[in-house]
Amino acid sequence: MAKPKIAIVSTHPQEQIDVLLSLAPPDMDVTSVDGRLSEEDKIAICKDVDAVILLPADLPVKVARACPRLKLIQTLSAGYDRLDLKAMGELGIPVANNGGANAIPVAEHAIGLMLMVSKKLPQLWYTTSKERKWRGSFSAIGLHDITGKSVGIVGLGRIGKQVARLLKGFDCKVVYHDVLSFPHELEKELAVTRVPFEELLRTSDIVTLHVPLTPLTRHMIGNSELGMMKPSAIIINTCRGPVVDEKALYDSLKAGRIAAAGLDVLEQEPTPVNNPLLDLDNVVVTPHMAGSTEETIYRSAAFAFENIRRVLAGGTPESIITPYY
Repeated sequence: MAKPKIAIVSTHPQEQIDVLLSLAPPDMDVTSVDGRLSEEDKIAICKDVDAVILLPADLPVKVARACPRLKLIQTLSAGYDRLDLKAMGELGIPVANNGGANAIPVAEHAIGLMLMVSKKLPQLWYTTSKERKWRGSFSAIGLHDITGKSVGIVGLGRIGKQVARLLKGFDCKVVYHDVLSFPHELEKELAVTRVPFEELLRTSDIVTLHVPLTPLTRHMIGNSELGMMKPSAIIINTCRGPVVDEKALYDSLKAGRIAAAGLDVLEQEPTPVNNPLLDLDNVVVTPHMAGSTEETIYRSAAFAFENIRRVLAGGTPESIITPYY
């Protein structure tokens, strides 16, 4: 019996692809496909595949339509905004994300950004290590604890829940807003309280964003929302750049209407070198790496191959993405 064919379509570095290939089950025929190839070249390689693994989550509808045996599109990321879910649904092809495989690193990165911004760690490191200036007793003005602060989590999915768990160690008062309701038992376990979006913005010392990018969440943080926040508040974004109106954020930060931001994602990536956010001292930017750790690669691969095996056996895949239309 022929092995099922699986294609890993990716633009990531080859060493990461090699790790994924090394983790492939021996009873699957797994090959890698350069995500930069033309649609026609991708079709030529993928036309007889049973499943596709994506890193990042990007597959043209034309390619999917040309693969009659395709039973599952499996992303290794949590995000899926590059995929046309409606078109894939019409083709009868389910789309699944990584089942929370990156929840731990993204949550840790969000906490890291909170600490970096609150304690101005990048500036302290640069002044000490690169400028060789010892300013230990210079001033503590503008440096803050996160312990005991009020933190608002926007989106209590797998990553948001993990952020809440980590914040318990900082004795923070944690509130959240989500379009879904969660059982009281879970809220008690996580020590979180559900509040309206506007209340979260007005009362939180730190607002951290953990929502998917959809038409409903694009620019959900704009001038109006930033205007509701405390002048001392910090905003953290480790989900998708376009969730925040970048110009509105810049204007608010520049004018001191909010205190600072920690951003792993931006509206355009790679961001232009002249992005004015990069010139602000109250902004810490990292290059969309929150979910990228060696441990995540192994967790994501294990979940992906098991999910594919489940589908090939006639079962229902886990972590299916529900279209927003």
